[in-house]
This record gives sequence, C-alpha cells and structure tokens, in this order.
Amino acid sequence: MVRVPAAGVAAVGLVGGYAVARYTKKRALGGAVLAAAGAVAAREWQAKAGTPTAAALVGLYTVGFGASHPLAKKIGAWPSVFTVAGTVAAASYALAERKG
Repeated sequence: MVRVPAAGVAAVGLVGGYAVARYTKKRALGGAVLAAAGAVAAREWQAKAGTPTAAALVGLYTVGFGASHPLAKKIGAWPSVFTVAGTVAAASYALAERKG
C-alpha cells in the first residue's frame, strides 16, 4: 500500500474543507472533504506511530477545526485556517512522520 505524508493530508483536509465549504456554499461538502482527509491521515498516523499517537493527532485535528472558528473572529478566516493547518501538520511531522 502506498504511504502518503499524513502531515500534508491533514493540512490539505483543513484548508481544502474550508475552501470547498466557502466557495460551493455547501458546508456538508466541505465537511466531507475534512472527514475524508482526516480518515486518510488517521490511517497513516496509526500505521506510522501507533494508536495512542494517532488518537492524539485525530483529537488535535478535530479540536483545530473547532478552534479555527473563534480564532477566525480574531485574525480572519484564511489566517485562522492556515494557522490551524500548520499547527496540525507540524504536530503530525513531529509525532508521526519522523518515526515512519
């Protein structure tokens, strides 16, 4: 099976999910992108770093998505999404990518 960089998948899921929701005006479609990328990233995190690390990174991915909303009120929508995506990608790299 082909291994993909989970850090990139997670970041693309957060940015892509927001972009799809914003530009199609269909939040559910953006959520589907977010969920699909999260599932792929979770599979990679589990394979590379084990279940506890994968669970922590899935939690961060989910919390990051939720935290981007109030953060957007302070710094703007796109800066918020990029901040959260970068944070999740950095954590993914630090906790899972270097091990796999």
